[in-house]
Amino acid sequence: MEEEQQLRRLDPGALKALAHPLRVRIFDLLSAHGPQTASSLASMLGETSGSTSYHLRTLSAHDLIHEVEGRGTARERWWELPQGRIDIPGPSQSMSPANRAAAQIVSSEFFRLRHETLMAYVNRPDTEVPEGWKDAGLIATTLLEMTPAQMEDLKGELMAVIDAAVERYRGQTGPDVRRVSMRTELFDIPASGPVLPDATDDSAEES
Repeated sequence: MEEEQQLRRLDPGALKALAHPLRVRIFDLLSAHGPQTASSLASMLGETSGSTSYHLRTLSAHDLIHEVEGRGTARERWWELPQGRIDIPGPSQSMSPANRAAAQIVSSEFFRLRHETLMAYVNRPDTEVPEGWKDAGLIATTLLEMTPAQMEDLKGELMAVIDAAVERYRGQTGPDVRRVSMRTELFDIPASGPVLPDATDDSAEES
């Protein structure tokens, strides 16, 4: 459990190494599909294996990925993400201009890919949905009235649920097992007008 709870905040060097759209995409593919080679990534991305090899080496140099131990050959190396969470800082005024630009590239590309994956799920034809998975997902948006302290408490509750799920299901294998994306978003909405004291909960949910 301790290893699973490790959290690494990217330093400026690692953040700059990741600040390339193709490297973010490679990082995202390794996260979504598990270990890959330069050739398999090239096939997914429509790139040459020489290009993906170069970007893999750059990511590896900053310990963003590492070689899969005991797998592959000198000609065909397998790469995976380290265990544990990575905290990717968003652009901040406290950063140097160069670091802020790198953070903006990384966060923008990650959110673009996140939206792309979500829309692919939403628009997937029923004929492509495996048996038993059609109604298994959930997309929900709920608007609440909260204080900062309450939102902090709720964040802790959500993270506890996530940590418990990670502990329960990590490494599970079997014929019916698929990789699942679990997304949690909790943020305040900039005020554009007065907040009414009797404002009601506004929820939308789709499964």
